[in-house]
Amino acid sequence: MTLKEKINLFRKSITKNLFVKTINETKSTQNSLKNSSEIKRILIVRPNHRLGNQLLITPLVQEVITTFPEAKIDLFLKGNLGPILFKNYPEVNKIIALPRKHFKEFIKYLGCWFYLRKHKYDLIINTVSYSSSGSIATKITKSKHKVFGRIKDLESSVYNDYLHNAKRPVYDFREEIKALGLELPDISIPKINIRLDSEELKKGAEDLIKLTGNKQKTICIFTYATSDKKYTKEWWSTFYEVLKTEFNNYNIIEVLPAENVSQIDFKAPSYYSKDVRKIAALIANTELFIGADSGIMHLSNSTNTTTIGLFSVTDKKLYQPYSNNSFGIDTNGKEIDVILKEIKTVNP
Repeated sequence: MTLKEKINLFRKSITKNLFVKTINETKSTQNSLKNSSEIKRILIVRPNHRLGNQLLITPLVQEVITTFPEAKIDLFLKGNLGPILFKNYPEVNKIIALPRKHFKEFIKYLGCWFYLRKHKYDLIINTVSYSSSGSIATKITKSKHKVFGRIKDLESSVYNDYLHNAKRPVYDFREEIKALGLELPDISIPKINIRLDSEELKKGAEDLIKLTGNKQKTICIFTYATSDKKYTKEWWSTFYEVLKTEFNNYNIIEVLPAENVSQIDFKAPSYYSKDVRKIAALIANTELFIGADSGIMHLSNSTNTTTIGLFSVTDKKLYQPYSNNSFGIDTNGKEIDVILKEIKTVNP
């Protein structure tokens, strides 16, 4: 066991000893709801620091806002992205964020847990059942109603997109709320949405013109990804050359990762920023985004730009972009010209 694994095990042990053993491990009594106005305070639980994972809860947040328009929503997250991503969600009352470095900020870390123990909610929604921190937070926090989250087999669900990590929490939420007696309209799952405002979109359009020098339609690529989700330089170099040929009447730009590296060696005009809202605003002014499964792919999908996700390792059923003609492509065993043929079906 590595030192990091030992530290995490110790941290979880401390948290459980401080909190979990003092409470009942069973679900709270699920009393029926007569109307939505009974729910005043809601906690949504997703203690993960990654950009993509936090964006994936925006459909649930929107669903909760629609279902309980009078309620105030708190988010239990991790890291510093929450206030940035939910800047234009006035319905979000407070963000309780665990620090990324638990032992470096241990007082703050414990403070988040004590905050949960101190406050009471009308409804708690745990978005990911297999998150230990999420499960603990849901158990220790006082609430009239709790949605613990779970993952069903596809065969046990009537929805063919149930496994998607942005959609499953919404389906589970709807099922639990209906069980409490509230009638919900049969509407489509909300899209992933960072809620860019008009000023941000205007600045993104200005940045794009500065980058391209013209007002032609633009394709944005993101050539980076973490670990084995990242495609090789050779693959991207070939893909980029074919892309230029197939879309010769488009600008092609590259959004760079925080690491400021390029898998095509900066051959395309490139945009670098550490501000995710500025990146999103730039992408929002392009016609098409193409990139491997990554946080930036989900960021693109949180705008109205058609987003094509490239999947070679992760399961596209769980993470692929949706809405605005967006979709994922399993690239395993496929030649680049076949992949481009699929991309061209969107007619950007």
